[in-house]
Amino acid sequence: MKDRDDAFMRLAARVGKRLRERGQMVATAESCTGGWIAKALTDVPGSSQWFGEGFVTYSNDAKVRTLGVSRAALAREGAVSAAVARAMAKGALCRTGAEVAVSVTGIAGPDGAVPGKPVGTVWFCWVQRVGGRTLSFVEHKRFRGGRDAVRRSTVRYALRRLAAR
Repeated sequence: MKDRDDAFMRLAARVGKRLRERGQMVATAESCTGGWIAKALTDVPGSSQWFGEGFVTYSNDAKVRTLGVSRAALAREGAVSAAVARAMAKGALCRTGAEVAVSVTGIAGPDGAVPGKPVGTVWFCWVQRVGGRTLSFVEHKRFRGGRDAVRRSTVRYALRRLAAR
């Protein structure tokens, strides 16, 4: 377990280094990970220089109320979808002074699977302010394993992609 936490720390430190070099702040919007990405980022000493805040919006009502996700998108696409991941990330960016935001929404299990969305289904979105524009990138992954494995894989993947940006 410690080796995995050390790996998260190394990834989070890389994210922080890149953000610090660019003078950027990051925000998180999390559902299935319950704030674990924010935890990994804030485990890094000095993270207040590049991490301002994170949102844990586990319920649909919280997604609507806190991040401005539309009820129509939730009804049409479901909480675990590209549209909702994008709305979550954009909502986090709009509600903070961050230049970068990441969101995750998925089905960690053991319950919650629906047709076409098995356990392990996760949608990610990364958004970034560039000049006067907001660029977004949405990605879908399917992770294997139990609840803990799916959540760990989600955190790891989100951090890896943040570090690569």
